[in-house]
Amino acid sequence: MMKKIRLLVIAMLLSFIGFAQYDEDSQKSVIQEFTPSILLIKGQWDIKWFNNLYTETRATFDGNEGDVPRNTFFTSTVDIFTGVSDSRRVNVGLLLEFRSNVIGGRDAFDVFSFDGEAGSARSGFTSLAPAIKFNPIKSVGNFTIQSALHIPLVDQESEQGVFLDQNGFIFQNRFFYDYSFADGKWQLFTELNTEYNLPKEGSFATNSLRLLPGAFVSYFPSSKFTILGLVQHLQLISFNTDGFEQDATILGGGAKYQLTDEFNLEFLYSNFVRGNDTGLGQTFNIGLRALF
Repeated sequence: MMKKIRLLVIAMLLSFIGFAQYDEDSQKSVIQEFTPSILLIKGQWDIKWFNNLYTETRATFDGNEGDVPRNTFFTSTVDIFTGVSDSRRVNVGLLLEFRSNVIGGRDAFDVFSFDGEAGSARSGFTSLAPAIKFNPIKSVGNFTIQSALHIPLVDQESEQGVFLDQNGFIFQNRFFYDYSFADGKWQLFTELNTEYNLPKEGSFATNSLRLLPGAFVSYFPSSKFTILGLVQHLQLISFNTDGFEQDATILGGGAKYQLTDEFNLEFLYSNFVRGNDTGLGQTFNIGLRALF
């Protein structure tokens, strides 16, 4: 009798362990569930610190492609959002941006010296933007729009030949959509970023529209880790008769890792493989996200 009881207890324990393991594996992690397409519940917070380092030694302007002295542009952004609606259809937030640029053949890591050397370096906070993120179609919960008005904190775009950032207002709309495949291992995320540069005398991009469509394909070896590939296109369209225009194609990849239930880490690399009137450089990116 005792032997049968022991066997029954062991069987129940094995069943419980198997069920617990299944439940753990079947639950989505933050990097699986909370893509940029998904809104926060009321009272929830999402804070992302993202750092982008772009460096170039080649460029193409006026139909000519060739080597240039190294130019490096570092951008650090903090995006803060919180949920404000019981229906989970509206989030509000604030975007902050800091930049550090060095030109004229200086080392790429000189962007972190913040020395402000005349004629080769500039740095500082460049913009802030109140933002709203919303779901326009209730039945399509993974389609959202993020609208923001970027307020410039820069008086002069260029000083002694060193460009820092635009000094005009930018009205930005980003359209997000993602699709998770049935096996849970693959995910497709798409984005269309649109930025209208409001008219501003002296700004290189005054009265123009920047379009940046992109697609990201992610594979999840586990719920807490993903690798991804990306393709993006950049198009700047000017509404002025003699305005500046450019375009570029960008390819890259990266990875995300769920450190804890609240924190995840992201790495991205991309390469400007072609373009017109643009630098042909590379970007190195690292981001830390907290969701609670």
